[in-house]
Amino acid sequence: MVSYVSALFYGVGGILVAGMALLVAFQEKLVYVPVLPGLTKSYTMNPSRLRLIYEDVWLRSSDGVKLHGWFIKLFPDCRGPTILFLQENAGNIGHRLEMIRIMLQRLHCNAFMLSYRGYGASDGYPTQPGITKDAQAALDHLLQRTDIDVTRIVVFGRSLGGAVGTVLTKNNPDKVAALILENTFTSILDMAGVLLPFLKWFIGGSGSKGPKVLNFVVRSPWSTIDAIGQVKQPILFLSGLQDEMVPPAHMQMLYAKAATHNKNCTFMEFPTGMHMDTWLAGGDHYWRTVQVFLEKHASGNNDDSSAAHEDHPACRF
Repeated sequence: MVSYVSALFYGVGGILVAGMALLVAFQEKLVYVPVLPGLTKSYTMNPSRLRLIYEDVWLRSSDGVKLHGWFIKLFPDCRGPTILFLQENAGNIGHRLEMIRIMLQRLHCNAFMLSYRGYGASDGYPTQPGITKDAQAALDHLLQRTDIDVTRIVVFGRSLGGAVGTVLTKNNPDKVAALILENTFTSILDMAGVLLPFLKWFIGGSGSKGPKVLNFVVRSPWSTIDAIGQVKQPILFLSGLQDEMVPPAHMQMLYAKAATHNKNCTFMEFPTGMHMDTWLAGGDHYWRTVQVFLEKHASGNNDDSSAAHEDHPACRF
């Protein structure tokens, strides 16, 4: 009996030590994937390949890291809403261009695509504090532009981008008009147990039943569930029910947390949507849902923006 207890003790201890070593040594590589397997860090294409009007934008984050992004317009004189698109994890903004092309056509908007530090042409290495600064730099850039309606900036985040976008929106209650989240996780702490099941007893968010003794070693917790409860702006939740990466229950929990204090929350499910293709699988219903949300919460119904909308009929809602 004593030997059995000793073996169990050492076995659990071994798991703890192995889990801690894995997280300390490789967690950034597990959380952030700037390069897809078999591809290079460089962009596979730029917006000109899809005949999009764009400009390369180079920024400096508040800690001095050089960042790259694309500002893309539907038309040169379009002053419709501007979407600050914060991408999901794997790959770079070049892999999201087809979705952005359809977004511009369907929503009659402009888009800013940001490469987080370590992604695409941006310098540096990804971390949670660093990427938070990167998103703020992108928003600050948009707020300084004179060719858009700065009252109609909407943050759109998918997966990791949803975690980034939630923090950004929370931190800028008077500068962001609305937030759109797609297939976003409650926290990296909760995702650790999804991706590495043996860790779920030692790492977890507020709803975890385990002892969570390894939470302190996680450098990028991205606790969206905590940040979402402080967002005051309208929020649209887009959930693909076939998501093979982030359990759809995470989106339901985020919505439940937000809706307890925010009356302007909308939740929409797409039965065939997977983690990366909900925008495609959802078809017309997906884009109509986003359009209605923007019409309600980013219409720019003021004298200045109304005059600006006369520039091009396609930029009106």
